[in-house]
Amino acid sequence: MIKNANSKLYIGISKNPEERIQYHNTKQGALFTKTKDEFAIVFSEKYETLVEARKREVQIKKWRREKKEMLIKRYQTGLQTRNN
Repeated sequence: MIKNANSKLYIGISKNPEERIQYHNTKQGALFTKTKDEFAIVFSEKYETLVEARKREVQIKKWRREKKEMLIKRYQTGLQTRNN
């Protein structure tokens, strides 16, 4: 999950999150990320297969904003989340 200064969240999957964030921040990524503000990684999990990663992506995308923010907070304070 990435977030910009305006608190816009973008949820996606990538084999290389650091490379992907650079891609988004050079305005080459998804249309949603083509804003003047740069995005930063605020949440990340690792999965063995693309199928597992995609299932988790879909699950998180269905959540309300508050639940996503709680997941981000847990991740940033080092509390246990799935696969971290």
